[in-house]
Amino acid sequence: MGTLIYNGGIPLAVDDRTMAHLQVVIVNKLRRRESFTFTWEDGTQQTVCWIAPSIAIEFVYSGNRRPTLNRAWLELLALSANANSGLTVVPEPIEPPRPAERPDERTPDRTPEPVSA
Repeated sequence: MGTLIYNGGIPLAVDDRTMAHLQVVIVNKLRRRESFTFTWEDGTQQTVCWIAPSIAIEFVYSGNRRPTLNRAWLELLALSANANSGLTVVPEPIEPPRPAERPDERTPDRTPEPVSA
């Protein structure tokens, strides 16, 4: 469980996997100098933060390995961040597995065989 620290003093406990996805979405918005709201519910309370390029935000991970990112979840979070209601954590969708290229499935590089007359 990591911590997202907003404006130097408001810590939000966030699991590392969720935080890695939030970081991508938040940093992309801030890179474009876009401000937005971020709503976080921890089961006991709801926190709404105004995220802006001029306000400090820190992503502190508890683990030392970065999770693999789920592109479908990133897209849903980005849509949420662009909505009037602002960024909220939506459930992670199951990303379809990417087809692995196996050597036996590749098209072999072959020189065409000469045609005999």
